[in-house]
Amino acid sequence: MNGSARKALLALSLLLCGAMGLLTFTTGCQVDVGGQTLPSPYYMKDDVQYFAPGPEFKLSREAAAIQQAKAQQQAQTATVGR
Repeated sequence: MNGSARKALLALSLLLCGAMGLLTFTTGCQVDVGGQTLPSPYYMKDDVQYFAPGPEFKLSREAAAIQQAKAQQQAQTATVGR
């Protein structure tokens, strides 16, 4: 390999390394923590998601059905016991 080919190869490899470094720093890195994607280079421009608040107790319908079933069962045992 002669001197000019070696210089061209060195220049190409430096250019390639510089491009890889630039690409690495401009893309940012994203990490998923607790359902959030942090950080992103565009997080200030990202759209905001809104989740409407729900009931604190997630099983309110099931709890109401259980209470109703217990009340019906107590009513039935009270009428049978007479």
